[in-house]
Amino acid sequence: MNKSDVEQYRRQLLDLSQRLKGDISSLSKEALRSTAGDQSGGLSKLPLHLADLGSDSYDQDLAISFLENDNQIAEEIKLALDRIDGGAFGRCEECQQAINQERLQAVPFTRYCIDCARKLEQRGEIGRNTTLP
Repeated sequence: MNKSDVEQYRRQLLDLSQRLKGDISSLSKEALRSTAGDQSGGLSKLPLHLADLGSDSYDQDLAISFLENDNQIAEEIKLALDRIDGGAFGRCEECQQAINQERLQAVPFTRYCIDCARKLEQRGEIGRNTTLP
């Protein structure tokens, strides 16, 4: 991988990081909002129906889940930028081989080649249903 390729990945990671900051900000607001109903002067702070409260709670839980996922990706992006600065970007942390360019284009913050990622997933060291590289 040449310097131009590495700089392209750096820009891609920085762009992704900026987009995530906006997502994290709006998800934080959603996750921290009150589930106690309308705050605009109604007689009660409780929703009209208990089902509304459950729905609000579900929406809030979902926002928290997305927020955790985005924070995890933001951390992986930071680590990928550190690997660029340290000269280790594009190498699998498990086998030390070069990571396929197609994989890096799809998941620029990945730490593992596809074979090692599969092995780690089978051993339960990285989650199947997560965005971890």
